[in-house]
Amino acid sequence: MADTFSSHMPGLSSPAESITLIVPDDRVDLAYATRAINVSNTGNVRITTVSGTTETICIAAGVAFPIRARRVWATGTDATGIRGLF
Repeated sequence: MADTFSSHMPGLSSPAESITLIVPDDRVDLAYATRAINVSNTGNVRITTVSGTTETICIAAGVAFPIRARRVWATGTDATGIRGLF
């Protein structure tokens, strides 16, 4: 498959290039900071942003919620099927 954009430098406004399953954890940061978070089932997601703010946000199923998260907490998270886009 040809990628006509392979010679372009990706930026924060570019589409995500990778997706990974996120297993919420109260002690461990994500391997990669997200550009967005997507969930299969609507619910609360407690996150710590790349700047260090920790808050709980509600994310609707099927929506790529644009947030630079470095941790997704188990405590306070009830959304399921969480994916990180980066």
